[in-house]
Amino acid sequence: MLRDITLGQYYPIDSPVHRLDPRIKILLTMAFIVCVFLVGSPLGYLPIAAYLAWATWMARLPAKMMLRSMRPLRILLIFTFVLNLFFGTGDTELLRLGFIRVTQEGLYNAIHFSLRLIFLVIGSSLLTLTTPPVTLTDGLESLVSPLKVIKFPAHEMAMMMTIALRFIPTLAEEADKIMKAQSARGADFTSGSLKQRAQALIPLLVPLFVSAFRRAGDLAMAMESRCYRGGEGRTRLHVLKTGRKDWLAVASIAVLYAVVLLMARYV
Repeated sequence: MLRDITLGQYYPIDSPVHRLDPRIKILLTMAFIVCVFLVGSPLGYLPIAAYLAWATWMARLPAKMMLRSMRPLRILLIFTFVLNLFFGTGDTELLRLGFIRVTQEGLYNAIHFSLRLIFLVIGSSLLTLTTPPVTLTDGLESLVSPLKVIKFPAHEMAMMMTIALRFIPTLAEEADKIMKAQSARGADFTSGSLKQRAQALIPLLVPLFVSAFRRAGDLAMAMESRCYRGGEGRTRLHVLKTGRKDWLAVASIAVLYAVVLLMARYV
């Protein structure tokens, strides 16, 4: 399950989406997240799904990879669906089993919020899958660079965010290895009460934290040995430039906004 985490991974391939300006992709991702929250009904997610399918096709990403990103969140999805289904408010009753009451409004909210979570995760994964970590750092730094006038550490913030994203799959892979090693020694992570399962995670968390701190120390030493001094006076091999294809991508998200707002108003 931990290997299915796609957030923070980069899929190296040549595609129109990969060649977009990272600043535009970051802004498009933020605009897409806002657009998802503007959807007023489950039917309104149809243009969102169509836009994601089109973006995935343009990025030449395997559809299985995008769907696989939801597997680690299936417990959260089930919890979200069940919580809204059985404990939602509403007057139109569909089913009653003792104290359990299912309403039409609860079913509506369960589908609505589950779809919202799915599209938020897939849309965010699309950014990291199509943008190298170094390029993502340059894009983030460029976007927040105007805040340097108030002494905001733009480069340091962008670097920390990118390193955190980059190490998500690395730590997930490390946790998977530790879990398999502990299971081979007789550890049980799947059976027992909730308290017993939590206690069984201690042999997993301790070496994982030790490994994370060791990796952080190795990374800091490697950066210092290469005379890394941050963003002051730093030059770049590739200068970020915005072209016609970037503005076409902006136009595509504008069309998506128009469709979503029209459906929220009239559907």
